[in-house]
Amino acid sequence: MSFLYILIAILMFGVLIAVHELGHFLSAKLFGIKVNEFAIGMGPAIWKKQRGETLYALRALPVGGFCGIEGEDGDSDDPRAFPKKPLWQRLLVLAAGSIMNLLAGFLIALVIYLLCSFSGDYVLANNELSGFMDGFPLQSESGLLPGDRILSVDGLRVHNTRDFSLFMSLSDGEQVDLVIRRDGKRIRLEDFPLQLREFTLEDGSTVLRYGLYFTSDPLTPLRAVREAYFDCTYYARVVWVSLKLLVTGGAGVEDLSGPVGIVKAISDAGVSAPTVGEGLLNVFSLIAFIAVNLAVMNLLPIPALDGGRIFSTLIFLLLEKLLGRKPSPKIEGGIHAVGLLLLLALMAFVMFHDIIRLF
Repeated sequence: MSFLYILIAILMFGVLIAVHELGHFLSAKLFGIKVNEFAIGMGPAIWKKQRGETLYALRALPVGGFCGIEGEDGDSDDPRAFPKKPLWQRLLVLAAGSIMNLLAGFLIALVIYLLCSFSGDYVLANNELSGFMDGFPLQSESGLLPGDRILSVDGLRVHNTRDFSLFMSLSDGEQVDLVIRRDGKRIRLEDFPLQLREFTLEDGSTVLRYGLYFTSDPLTPLRAVREAYFDCTYYARVVWVSLKLLVTGGAGVEDLSGPVGIVKAISDAGVSAPTVGEGLLNVFSLIAFIAVNLAVMNLLPIPALDGGRIFSTLIFLLLEKLLGRKPSPKIEGGIHAVGLLLLLALMAFVMFHDIIRLF
């Protein structure tokens, strides 16, 4: 059965890359920009075909993609070249890949929730309190009551229990600032004493909990749309939290995962489920997360990424206004070329560690 999940992981990883590059391709065509090549994958081409002005190719390594837009990495005399187009069109073309990945992540999450809603007995926890665990400290004086809806933790918007758990894990100390809604009114609870504590269950075992119980509501098709949106915002927040840990030293480069690690994670998510149906739901939930992850990561202002190209486009436009002349496009192309080499080196390093972890 693990082979099935591995196959799905590889296929979906390629699909997400294709969707990303398709965003650049379709937006470029929409604005009349010349596209020289549209390729899925990297490395040597295993299939290619010329149709009109565009060469379509499928390459051997499913770890990237390519949409060769005329003049994107340098100057061009072609009137339909990328630099000849208005700024807003260029920015939209650069952002279109991430927009398509976000849309893909939302649609995958939506389909999952719709399928679950049709079962008729699927419920989801929300951000409304239903009660407290036995031994919850200061229950009567805490300022929290059953029926309170938690709106934010330390200024971060809470939609459901997953958001609550994520933001509580980010709190620095034993106190947090909460905003709740009670009887239609917003109430702020500053420096609220809330942290993980040991609670004893009925079977005598102990668990670490915050001591709060939340209400649950049936999953309806209408709620499925909202939950799919909440999933995408949650996934984006997780990515930003991970980046913060990477920058602050809470995580290292060796903790990153590339295609090999991602395929293994997807396979593990499927194999760990008790049934094939639940395994597929786990797999596609993780794929939705990866789609949002790709969207956010590609918008980072790093050379060779879409966000880096957006950033350099704006910087070079500013330099043109300040200097009174347009900087050489070769400079921007050289910056992105160096950035691409560094990214490829990082991918090789991460893939090496992924393979080591497999054994």
